[in-house]
Formats: sequence, C-alpha cells, structure tokens
Amino acid sequence: MTAAAPAPSLTRRLGLALAAMLLAGGAIVAGLAFAYGRQAAGRTYDQLLIGAANQMAESVSLVDGRAVVDLPISAFQLLALAPDDRIFYAITGPEGQLITGEPLPPPSPDRPLETQPHSGEPVRFVTVNRVFSERGFSGAVTVTVGQTSRARDALATEITRNALIVMGIAGLLMALLAVIVARSALGPLGRIEAALAARAPQDVSPLTVPVPREIGRLVASLNGFMARLDRVLSANRRLTADASHQLRTPIAALRAQAELAADETDPERLRAIVGRIHARSRDLSRLAEQMLSHAMVIHRADAGALGPLDLRQVAMTAAEEVGHVLPDRAAELRLDLAEDPVPARGEALSLVEACKNLILNGLAHGASPVTIRAAQEGDMALLTITDAGPGPQPGQKAKPGATHGAGLGLTIVEAVADAHQGHIEKRMTAKGYAVSLILPALPEEPSP
Repeated sequence: MTAAAPAPSLTRRLGLALAAMLLAGGAIVAGLAFAYGRQAAGRTYDQLLIGAANQMAESVSLVDGRAVVDLPISAFQLLALAPDDRIFYAITGPEGQLITGEPLPPPSPDRPLETQPHSGEPVRFVTVNRVFSERGFSGAVTVTVGQTSRARDALATEITRNALIVMGIAGLLMALLAVIVARSALGPLGRIEAALAARAPQDVSPLTVPVPREIGRLVASLNGFMARLDRVLSANRRLTADASHQLRTPIAALRAQAELAADETDPERLRAIVGRIHARSRDLSRLAEQMLSHAMVIHRADAGALGPLDLRQVAMTAAEEVGHVLPDRAAELRLDLAEDPVPARGEALSLVEACKNLILNGLAHGASPVTIRAAQEGDMALLTITDAGPGPQPGQKAKPGATHGAGLGLTIVEAVADAHQGHIEKRMTAKGYAVSLILPALPEEPSP
C-alpha cells in the first residue's frame, strides 16, 4: 500500500493565495496607473499646447487691413519641453486662407482639443480663435497648434512603472509579513505537536497547552476524543482485570474436577463429579457471556448510538429474556410499570443487558419475588430491581462463578450507567433491597 502524498503546507497555500491576490491587484493597479498617467500627462501637455497657441494668437496684428504674424520664440520654447515630439501649426484668416504654417486637418467647431492622425502618427491639436472687428478687417483668426504624443506616452509609462515598482516593493513586504504572521499563527500547532510527542503512550489526560481561541476548538475536540479513549481504555482495563479474577477460579475448579474424573473408577462418584463439571461449565459459560456482553456495552457506548426510548419497554424485554434463560424462575419476577411512558435517551440493547444483570443478581443473591420497576421521578428516569432479601451483609462479596448472577453483572451495569450519563443507587426499602439505574429523563414532546 503506497503512502498518500503529503498535502501542501498552510504556509505554501497562504503564499500562493497571496501571490494570486498580488498579481490580480497588480494588474488592476497597472491599468489604473496607466490610465491616470495618460490623463495626467495629457493635462500637462495640453496646458503647454494651449499656452503656445494663445501666445501665437496674441502675436497676430493688423497692418494696412491685413493680418500679420510675428511668431514669439516663447511659444516654441514651451513646445520644446517635449524635445522628441514634432510640432505643427497653422494660422488661418476668416475665410480659411493660410496666413502662416502648413495645411492641417480642419478643426472640429465644438472641440478645441482633439487627437487626429497626421503625418503617420497621432497628433494632439488645440485650436484658438482671435476675433478682430475693424474697418479694414473683420472676423476671426484661427490658430491651430499640434504636437505628437511621444512625450505624453513616455510620461504615462514612467508614472505606471513607478507605481508598479512601489507596489512590487509593498507586495514583497506584505508577502514577508504574511509568512511571518502565518508561522506565528501556526506556532500553537507546533506546541500541541510537541506536547503530544512528549507524552507517555498511556497518558490520555487533557491537553493544557495555551492556544488562541480559534485553535481552542481543535484542542477541545482532541480532549473530548482523548476522554472517550480514556473511558474505553479504562473499561478495557477493568474488563481484563475482572476477567482475570473471575475466570481463574472456575477454570481451576473445572480442571480439578476433570482430573478427579479421569482417575475415578466408582460410577456413582464419577456421576457426581460429572454433575459438578456440568455446573461449573454452565457458570463459566454464563461468565463468558457476561464478558462478551461487557465488551458489547463498551463498543456501543463508544459509538454513541443513543436515541429516545421508553424504559417500560426495556423492563418488559429484560424480564422476558430472563424468563427464557431461567424458565423455572420466571414466576418469581414481578413488573411494576408506570401508566405513562418513562422517556429517556439511551441504547436499548445495552439497557436491556444491564437490567437483565440486575434481575439475575437479585435472583442469585436476594429473595423472591424480584420486582422490575420503571418510573419517572422529577427529571430522572429510574429502572429499579428490588428483591425481598436483606441485601448484602457487611464484608460480604459475591462468590465468583457461583450462580447466574455472579461475575461481571454489576460491572456491566456501571458501564451502561456511565455511557448514559447516569449512575447506580443501592438502598434498602420497605419491600427489600433495591438497585436503581438512574438516567436523565427525556422531556415528553407536546401533543399536537
């Protein structure tokens, strides 16, 4: 079986996400910076064009009824601020006759600033009118000045480049900061790893590593898992200890009886030994069943398969199954069930097994009759087994493997109670010795 490929680290994922974000943001910023650069460059060089055109218009004068132009050097000095650009100009009279300059595309009457192709490249034109109203000359002199866009484009490119350089430096700093922040944020995971690695294999106590709130939920889930694991391990240890203690005596006794039977020649004594072997085998079989039942209870409790049920049904099922196992003692059982349902949240098979073990303990160690009661008292649901006996005497212990009720019965009941967030209560009553399995009651749903 090949090992799964390791997943990308969180730092790498964060770096890739940040890189994608910076690339997308860089593309947007580049577009905005270029648009802003062109707009800023356009405004700057438009002001130069308008200033040069106005100076040319101011240089027009009338001599003997005709327009005369004395082009100012300052106008060309303004336009020379873009040394790589070509300049075009034309000054025309009221009838469109060319006074000086070269023929240019006719300007739009409603657009004093416009870009038109001329001499094989885009040229920015500005048009200024100066109106004369004298006896020998009346009308508007039109001044049109054009300039290619090389300096504009160079300025827009420079603005964009500078913006991208600044953003690139900021992006690198952000990426470095993000890596540092990511490593710092993931530091608690390293502390959790170190704390787990330093533990002994049998240590399943809760983690107490200080972590941020976001990782606290992970630690809480991990502690919950370890608590469940601790319960299972503790139950398994108890099961192992109980099995070792409970099985040793009946197996030794069974072996001893078998050795006696192998050497016995008297038929009557051999028959008695075989009877004892049969009784021991039956008790050992019951003990094995209890051990398997205990393992089943641990498994189902760990699976958490709890649902709503009625403890009255649990009591009836347990009494019926005990009657099948011990038909000669079924008449000693009594049912005392509440008229209304006794709702609780639990796992039916585990609760039935616990109730059976309490009934068998009552039959084995108590006196008849044995009463199985299911009732609700306040916010608790009770499953109580009462026998008519005086209860265990001080210092009395159950004889391992003696009867159907001996062995792991109460251990199973305790495991079931723990799995259902309940407990066991033992007490003497007016009717005899009672053992109650007490669970939180499930509120009844309101009737429609």
